[in-house]
Amino acid sequence: MNLAPLITVLGIHHVGIVVADLDTATEAYRRLGFRLLETVEMPEQGVRIAAFAAGRNCLELLTPLDTESGVARFLAARGDGVHHVAYAVPNLAAALRQLDAAGYELIDREPRVGLHGWRVAFIHPRSCHGVLTELVEVAPASE
Repeated sequence: MNLAPLITVLGIHHVGIVVADLDTATEAYRRLGFRLLETVEMPEQGVRIAAFAAGRNCLELLTPLDTESGVARFLAARGDGVHHVAYAVPNLAAALRQLDAAGYELIDREPRVGLHGWRVAFIHPRSCHGVLTELVEVAPASE
């Protein structure tokens, strides 16, 4: 059995949490000690996002803008809760090719633009033991 990693994962990039009431959730996380970076709407993805600093990582609270988005369907089916975990990778296009060749079920076969202009792509939860997985391209830290 070949246990060599398929892709290079630099670490956890952020965790996405779906909430029905973004204002109330934002206040709760601010009171927990998280620093709000910004709140933005992404109509192309059907969400409004509050982004927080979480040490070297980020935390995203997401709420649907309409009832047709994937986030709205998630919220209707499961309520508030963890929606996805995102991992930083140095070369997103290469990671997608390698995962596709290995049989992972990709939601995005090509990178798309996410929050802050990040290049992102999602892996279906069926390929990651029930967890919606996002890959975010970042430059590796210099030594």
